[in-house]
Amino acid sequence: MKTFSSFSFGCRVNQAEKESLDRALVAKGYINRENGADLYILNTCSVTHKAEREAKQHIYQIRRSYPKTKIVVTGCAATNWQKTGEKVQEIDYLVDNQSKEYIAELIDKKFRLLKQPKQSINSNKTVRNDKFVRSGRIILKIQDGCQRFCSFCIVPYLRGMPKSKSIDSILKLIHENQEFNEVILTAINTQAFGYDTNEKFTNLVKRVLEETEVKRLSFGSIHPWSIDEEFLNLYGKYASSKRFVHFFHIPLQSGSNKTLNLMKRGYTREEFIDKLNMINTLNRMAFIGTDVIVGFLEETDKDFEDTYDFLKKTPINKFHVFRFSKREHTAAYHLSKRLKSPSPAEAQARSAKLRELSQEKYQKFLEKHINLKFEGMFLEKRINDHQLVLLNNQIPAYIATEKDMTGQLKSVKISELNNGILFGRVV
Repeated sequence: MKTFSSFSFGCRVNQAEKESLDRALVAKGYINRENGADLYILNTCSVTHKAEREAKQHIYQIRRSYPKTKIVVTGCAATNWQKTGEKVQEIDYLVDNQSKEYIAELIDKKFRLLKQPKQSINSNKTVRNDKFVRSGRIILKIQDGCQRFCSFCIVPYLRGMPKSKSIDSILKLIHENQEFNEVILTAINTQAFGYDTNEKFTNLVKRVLEETEVKRLSFGSIHPWSIDEEFLNLYGKYASSKRFVHFFHIPLQSGSNKTLNLMKRGYTREEFIDKLNMINTLNRMAFIGTDVIVGFLEETDKDFEDTYDFLKKTPINKFHVFRFSKREHTAAYHLSKRLKSPSPAEAQARSAKLRELSQEKYQKFLEKHINLKFEGMFLEKRINDHQLVLLNNQIPAYIATEKDMTGQLKSVKISELNNGILFGRVV
């Protein structure tokens, strides 16, 4: 019987796809091995040129480390390479996003790996060698694709129009994995959930909370268009519940109305601020993160200062900063032929300034946790006699414990912040 290993770059949708593939291959009789497997499967990202470079570097490293391993590459970068005709010599088999749903069957057929009868294993049952799974969490992909075509984004061209799982099928999958304490729902665009099935994201969240026993429900990203009055009312209802993880990663991209308009985001900074303030009002310890692009087309010093001011004054606690990357086929790629963008040096300086602000705001947010109680999910990692937990707002902390408590939920109290790390004890 042959072995496989898998790895995922990029968003949590990619991570959910990796877990789903792992389950499917194990159900077919494959053995998941961390190192030196017969087959290595890489799920790639193409959101920037840097993401594609990192994927290639990873492929080269795997080939050097394991010359005899068959390398299978899928995901957005793989799809882009196929569309553009780019060849990466070290790849043995490339599966584009359109065929990803059947990737386990395609791999099985391509390499004829099975030498023994298939095991009787439920393909929905999760393989337990993944870092999320080992800590009692499972990531479920609820939706793929996007219909918005933001001017900078290549994703709709690589993943296609929205495709959603039905609410009933998602609930079924949760019921089949009841041993997990936390379910993470992830999507390419939560606002597009149900676009093709006439269902709604808020209804999904409501039914998960009402019809399953899942102890913690969290999200990969929630997109700005999903945070409407109906969602905020639902969050208000469960804001004091232990079952709701109070973490919101809401992609902003810019705090300048001019830039938001050029990006075709469909909202203004003022509308965004109102949503952030409502979340903060409902729970001041909700952890709010975002993504920001610097160096976009026509971004002036004033536009950047608008973004900086927005991030400084709103209750966003941490942000990932990306420098604008022109992706072929997007509207911004064509607009760049007549619209200027800041120089690489300017973009780098702006990026550094925002990262510094993010670090400052995150540290201030961590300080607010001292002397407060939270429910914590214990993960594997340890520092001496302390074990890592994720608080119920997804903030990491180290809790004093001599025994291994991986996967357990416990009430903890934060006592100190030392070198940017929270410490506490079980209460």
